[in-house]
Amino acid sequence: MKRALKIAGLVIVLLVLAAVATVASAFIGRQPITDGFEINGIRIVKDGVVSVAVVPVGPGEVALIDAGNDKTGKAILAELTREHLGPDAVKYILLTHGHPDHTAAIPLFPHAMVMSLGPDVALIEGLVGAHGPLTRFMPVAPTDVKVNHAFMDGETYMLNQVPVRVFGVPGHTAGSAAYLIDGVLFLGDAADTTSDGTIKQAPWIFSDSQAQDRASLMRLDKLLVQDGTPVTALEFAHSGVLVKGLAPLNDFAQKNQ
Repeated sequence: MKRALKIAGLVIVLLVLAAVATVASAFIGRQPITDGFEINGIRIVKDGVVSVAVVPVGPGEVALIDAGNDKTGKAILAELTREHLGPDAVKYILLTHGHPDHTAAIPLFPHAMVMSLGPDVALIEGLVGAHGPLTRFMPVAPTDVKVNHAFMDGETYMLNQVPVRVFGVPGHTAGSAAYLIDGVLFLGDAADTTSDGTIKQAPWIFSDSQAQDRASLMRLDKLLVQDGTPVTALEFAHSGVLVKGLAPLNDFAQKNQ
């Protein structure tokens, strides 16, 4: 009996270690987020393992790309203070997808219009759960967040006088979105960059479908190349910014043809 218990205990320990190693492998080798990185007037805020972008959209007004992992919004509020702004200056929150590490601080900005692609609205509002190998085990409960505007793939929306192009990149979640603002392409969790500047797709353990994610990135690259859209930089929610134009995404698409 004791021997059986020892074996069972060893199996459990090995399973736990395997699970930890699998999760850790999703983060190893990423280019780190640089807090305060600025490009075209857009500031990147590091909130633990995730980034939030603060985008100026008018005098004393900003939009956020995602809302971080910290419910207190400490890093976001500190950046607003640095810019001599308060919470009411946040007029828009554009969500790249509905996982909770991107939505935590939304309640701190009650005057902001919360926006996402349509397929992720229910996920953001806590009415349905995610479908990834690990994320499917996260509890499902109403978040008290209301999405005010559901984007459509391909639309251009005006944030005051600042245009944002919206692209559906399903795979990480059904409603994952990429946003192009002022030459910066925000990819959320649809992709990451490694320490050598290579793009890799969303980690399988947190994603609904890696195959769909890969196809979405290739489609996005094709669209941007075909219409000659100028892209200065690529921004990723869990890794650094690549200021190499569209070239890294071109390379990813070519390697995966």
